Amino acid sequence: MKLIPEILQAQAEIRTLRRDIHAHPELCFQEQRTSDLVAKSLESWGIEVHRGLGTTGLVGVIRNGNSGRTIGLRADMDALPLQEANTFGHRSQHEGKMHACGHDGHTAMLLGAARHLAEHRNFDGTVHVIFQPAEEGGGGAREMIKDGLFDRFPCDAVFGMHNWPGMPVGTFGTTAGPLMASSNEFKITVRGKGAHAAMPNNGCDPVFTGAQIVSALQGIITRNKRPIDAAVISVTQFHAGDATNIVPDSAWIGGTVRTFTIPVLDLIERRMEEVARAVAQAFDCTIEFEFSRNYPPTINSAAEAEFAVGVATELVGASNVDGSVEPTMGAEDFSFMLQAKPGCYLFIGNGEGSHREAGHGMGPCMLHNPSYDFNDELLPIGSSFFVKLVEKWLAPA
Repeated sequence: MKLIPEILQAQAEIRTLRRDIHAHPELCFQEQRTSDLVAKSLESWGIEVHRGLGTTGLVGVIRNGNSGRTIGLRADMDALPLQEANTFGHRSQHEGKMHACGHDGHTAMLLGAARHLAEHRNFDGTVHVIFQPAEEGGGGAREMIKDGLFDRFPCDAVFGMHNWPGMPVGTFGTTAGPLMASSNEFKITVRGKGAHAAMPNNGCDPVFTGAQIVSALQGIITRNKRPIDAAVISVTQFHAGDATNIVPDSAWIGGTVRTFTIPVLDLIERRMEEVARAVAQAFDCTIEFEFSRNYPPTINSAAEAEFAVGVATELVGASNVDGSVEPTMGAEDFSFMLQAKPGCYLFIGNGEGSHREAGHGMGPCMLHNPSYDFNDELLPIGSSFFVKLVEKWLAPA
């Protein structure tokens, strides 16, 4: 690996910042302390700071030279509503809140890069370092954009990355096109007519009807969409009734839909309502259909993905970079930024979990896990990648 020596020398300071953030997790749109810490750090390095985008989001601006070219680098700051199981010194000090997805590490990597860029300014143009709130379900990227992120801080392209457990430390993965899926939720309320369970013929059973709807929805995946278009409908909730001898008046079904394209999502949403209404009608019931589109698919632009792969390859070697990594059905609200600007999102290997304290067994330190901890070995790798990305993107003409 060709890591930047000055970043390696500053690794202890950046690790301290990362562990401070880990010990003080804040949920979406509540990242006030984290935002304060980030702003104070940036300002101490002579970086211009703008706050209040998307409630607690902020942008640092680093300029050099006369070029009008720009680039955006993004990190997320929020934690999860999860009780931490770790016992190390930097474990969460806030009960029921935890950095279980590595956003503390993402923030620290970008801080490390910002420090080096501000000190050396080996580029010609403007760098916008974007520290975003509320990735975990709050749509913080969308809210920052609504607050004028790209109007006030223009970006020719925007880049971000996420640690990925199971990928070896020192590796990167990405792909042109869809990298992560859209995230959507549905709720289907089935209205029937209650009856005594011993005499169901006197009612219209929403539980039986709901069960038929659950089965019928999978026909959309197997018979309506093209087999080559990836998509998932997962029913994860079915709620009905309060007694064993009463057919209830209503039941409701909930779950998630994931797709890699908007046209497939349009098809699935339309067919779900049609199928549910038709099945309910067949059993003399009615439905109420709710569908929420949370995050669109994360779709990398081809040129920027190729550019990022090139930078990663120069940093860690071709054998450690997968430029056609398998997409995941997980979701990420960096997708909103990629709808607004060309860019690329990457995975950076978080290792197999050997960095964790003892007692958690074998295997990678999975995301959204109470024994998760970001691997500090990644800090100089991610920071070096961001710096080299900027220096190549904004290379003097």
